[in-house]
Amino acid sequence: MADPVVIEMANKLAEECLAVQNEIGNDRLFMEVGDVLGASSQTLEEAFLTAIRTRMANDQGRRFLAQKIKAHRAAQGSE
Repeated sequence: MADPVVIEMANKLAEECLAVQNEIGNDRLFMEVGDVLGASSQTLEEAFLTAIRTRMANDQGRRFLAQKIKAHRAAQGSE
């Protein structure tokens, strides 16, 4: 397990990276940032990529649930 300070840095960087990704429309920017981190710290790179992936998975899960409830409510309204 990584040092808590490393995890905190990775979490902050992940939040900033996702914000920049969204603003500039580059959904693979996190891979470039990971490469930059990996050149000097594999530990920070791994923590950062984990933080990014969990946030992206969370967003996908929330979109999936939103679609499911929308479809369910539409089906309820058409009966």
